[in-house]
Amino acid sequence: MQPSPVAVGHHEPTRKRVRVVFAGETVVDTTDARLVWDVPYYPAYAFPEADVRTALIRGDDLVVDGRVATGAVTRRDGELDGHLSIRFDAADHWFEEEVEIFVHARSPYVRVDALASSRRVEIEIDGEVVADSTNAIALYETGLPTRWYLPKTDVRLDLLTPTDTESACPYKGVARYWSVTVDGTEHTDIVWGYDTPLPESMAVGGRVAFFDEKVDVRIDGVQQDRPRTKFG
Repeated sequence: MQPSPVAVGHHEPTRKRVRVVFAGETVVDTTDARLVWDVPYYPAYAFPEADVRTALIRGDDLVVDGRVATGAVTRRDGELDGHLSIRFDAADHWFEEEVEIFVHARSPYVRVDALASSRRVEIEIDGEVVADSTNAIALYETGLPTRWYLPKTDVRLDLLTPTDTESACPYKGVARYWSVTVDGTEHTDIVWGYDTPLPESMAVGGRVAFFDEKVDVRIDGVQQDRPRTKFG
């Protein structure tokens, strides 16, 4: 993943209504949130204290009816003095307008385009062609290599074994994984797919993709360079 086009420490307003729910209680309800880049890849939310139910905060914990989220709250300073942030995984539900969001706040600088492609995509592992398709969905996501989502009917499913691994993406949803075994060698969690992706990525539903960083890919017969990312 490439860094965001904005620098760490940058913050900006968002026009979205944002709500945070913990233990059945709405802890935050605001139309005056700010996006803050504490890390290069994605933002967090900072909320004005006036829009936070501070009575539910004890120190840096969230406390509702005896349930405690330890270390959930950060008090901002400097230009964001008077704002609070809540650790994303500490709350039960996050909403932008009426849509629930997952994993972390979504960046306005990330775009996901899922486009049907007739280009021939061949995937090879250890010299074995494990997928060959002219019916791919090319998923272009800001900061990542193109991901080719292929129909399962164009994949050597006899070489795939499902694993218990899952991952989550705020733009695509929850993915499950497969390993591929070629000539007795297992390549663990090298394939993934979304059974029920989020609306902006619905086109990839039921398909699978391979980590281009770990396999050999040919597009219309042209060998592709392996991208260098944290997934390599």
